[in-house]
Amino acid sequence: MRTTAILRGIAVAIPTALAMGYFSALEGEDPAVKKTSGRAGAAAVTTGEDWPWFLGPLGTGESRETDILDVWPPAGPPLLWEMEVGTGYSAPSIRGNRLVLHHRIDDEEIIECLRADNGDSIWKYGYETTFTDPFGYNNGPRCSPVLTADHCFTLGAEAKLTCVSLVSGERVWQRDLLAEFELPDWFFGVGCSPVLEEGMLIVLVGGQPNSGVVAFEAATGKTLWQSVGRDTWDGVQKEDGRIHKWKDDEMVVSYSSPIVATIHGQRHLLCLMRQGLVSLNPKNGTENFKYWFRPRAHESVNAARPLVFGDRIFISAAYRAGSALLQVAEDGTSYRLLWRSRTNMLNHWSTALYVDGFIYGFSGRHKSEGELRCLNAETGDVVWATTGFEGNLRDLRLDRTTGRIINTKTDQAVAPPHFGRGSKIRVGGKFIVLGEDGTLALVKINPEKFEELHRASYPQIHYPVWTAPILSRKRLYLRCEDALICLSLAKPKD
Repeated sequence: MRTTAILRGIAVAIPTALAMGYFSALEGEDPAVKKTSGRAGAAAVTTGEDWPWFLGPLGTGESRETDILDVWPPAGPPLLWEMEVGTGYSAPSIRGNRLVLHHRIDDEEIIECLRADNGDSIWKYGYETTFTDPFGYNNGPRCSPVLTADHCFTLGAEAKLTCVSLVSGERVWQRDLLAEFELPDWFFGVGCSPVLEEGMLIVLVGGQPNSGVVAFEAATGKTLWQSVGRDTWDGVQKEDGRIHKWKDDEMVVSYSSPIVATIHGQRHLLCLMRQGLVSLNPKNGTENFKYWFRPRAHESVNAARPLVFGDRIFISAAYRAGSALLQVAEDGTSYRLLWRSRTNMLNHWSTALYVDGFIYGFSGRHKSEGELRCLNAETGDVVWATTGFEGNLRDLRLDRTTGRIINTKTDQAVAPPHFGRGSKIRVGGKFIVLGEDGTLALVKINPEKFEELHRASYPQIHYPVWTAPILSRKRLYLRCEDALICLSLAKPKD
């Protein structure tokens, strides 16, 4: 593992004492990082917010940071540091100046804590794994770490649920879910990130017969409740009118991370399982309601997280599933289906975002079908769609020596034209978009048309880029299968 600090774009030297003040005022300073803070030239730690779990502090892919770089240099935002990483699709998580990456090197899944400002390693904890992806994709972890002030929780591709100290990396507890629960065969291993709720770590375990969702005591790893499975889906009427008959070897596993949301003053744990959406009371796992939403293809997954706005829940999946919008009743135990479409939005793994009456998301099962689409949330109609490239492909050529895309009119290298099945996060009135070939774009949120402001690419970040970008303290982190880079989104000072 080699980390390279890039000093380009850092205009002012920051005293060591200031560089140690990376936690917010509410959290205080971190003594473990303080011991390593003497490295010269480390990038300044700016104010901002943590990105402590999957899709950020709100769990939606939205950042509340402001005043980020909105006019990019021709080469894109400045590169602060880069490092080679092991395999996996897990996005890093950040708390203060600690970035935790879950990745695989050889036959070990490694939980590694780095300094977020310069990439220096603080600690590592590893354990053996024998997981092999049945479809030949990489064999690394798929789930993002969950960080608190004291602990780091991870879920590996082979269903090892682990809690370590965020300060030291020492193991606190571990559960082998594959050994302890009855887990049917899976398509791509374990792939949905856990969530925290009132001292509980809630995991979509996917166990038979009724342990699809399990709550663990975060402090000890003790099982608190189990829910969802045969009792949920046996006898349910499917969309084609037939009655579902439960099978003892039926998959329950989902690749859609759960989310806890408040609707009509009531907390709902929303889980998009393989069979469909379930709302649970997060305190005890009792069911509020369920909605059958299963792709027609057998070899399929639900992977995008449910999207909640107001009293409405948007769900979407590829594999000929499409999307649906539900409105939750005031009693919290029923819903009304507002609309259902099999063609308007097919989120493969990237979660959609809602902004002012419109839903923005990536649609398409295959890379060649990938489009960024804007839907009217009220009707479900597609307002606009784009592949990410509005020009003429004849103006581009592939340089087979370097692998770069060349604009034939300027003879300059450009970012790959299409986003494919990309991902995005929201910062104020803009999206930061990351295409699966590594194209990074700044896009104005506009319900009338696709409006791109800037785009760039970095040779370290290449296909397949299936991990969403993360933003913390004006630093943007991008990951592909073998690299992690950190970019500065801080505006230059006069």
